[in-house]
Amino acid sequence: MKHLQKKTRRNNKAVAQNKKLSIQFSLDGFSFCILNSDTEEIITFTKYEFDKPVSSPELLLSNLMNVFASDNDLQGDFTSVFAVHQNNLATLVPEEYFDRNNLKPYLKYSVKTLPTDYITYDTLDNIEANTVYIPYVNINNYLFQNFGEFEFKHHSTVLVDKLLNLNNEHQQFYVYVNSKSIDIIVTKGKQLLFSNSFSYETKEDFLYYILFTAEQLQMDPNEFSLTFIGDIEKESELYNITYNYVRNVDFIKSNNTFFKESEEFSNHSNYILIG
Repeated sequence: MKHLQKKTRRNNKAVAQNKKLSIQFSLDGFSFCILNSDTEEIITFTKYEFDKPVSSPELLLSNLMNVFASDNDLQGDFTSVFAVHQNNLATLVPEEYFDRNNLKPYLKYSVKTLPTDYITYDTLDNIEANTVYIPYVNINNYLFQNFGEFEFKHHSTVLVDKLLNLNNEHQQFYVYVNSKSIDIIVTKGKQLLFSNSFSYETKEDFLYYILFTAEQLQMDPNEFSLTFIGDIEKESELYNITYNYVRNVDFIKSNNTFFKESEEFSNHSNYILIG
């Protein structure tokens, strides 16, 4: 398991008296960020990357428990805990079609569900819509046992809300990149024009979903601007193949300077927890 970490130079006992924890996990690994509850200053950010994606939530929990037992930063109390579930077991439902008492049908055509699956939803802040999804219940149970009550959301909820808060008046094409999946989100001002996730194996798959989405939205690759977020760098194959077909490619500009001088993390890399 690869372990990457960045701590603020002002990390001392006084800073760490009141702190809150944000944690994001997927079958590829997990990250956590600890902040000073009073100042909102970041104390530490840590990322654990699995050698290969685990095949089940049970294996994810096993890895998570091992880290919680060995990582000193996760020991002790937090004033609040926020968890982000990252998976593709979700769909976005406009409020006018939403019935909170009957969630399962919304996932029927896009997600393979089991009779025992727990399905929940998040309400988005900026638009009248809800994210319906299957969280990792075993992870939630473990966090509750450790910390008591905590808040959790799906990663797409957090991402869409953050991007809509940017309130760009021109149409924006965002691609949030993970090791085997991408989220494509298209916005204009406070409007969400498109949001979907895709799994990919090759760089050609990766490019296909970008160009296919652009075609469906009648967006010309020679004209629109594509903004990358997440696990992608300018030297990567994914960036290069995209740049061959989309004229204007850039990375999101984060207002947070925590990673500004980091050798391990780019400023656009962990936007959901630190953006």
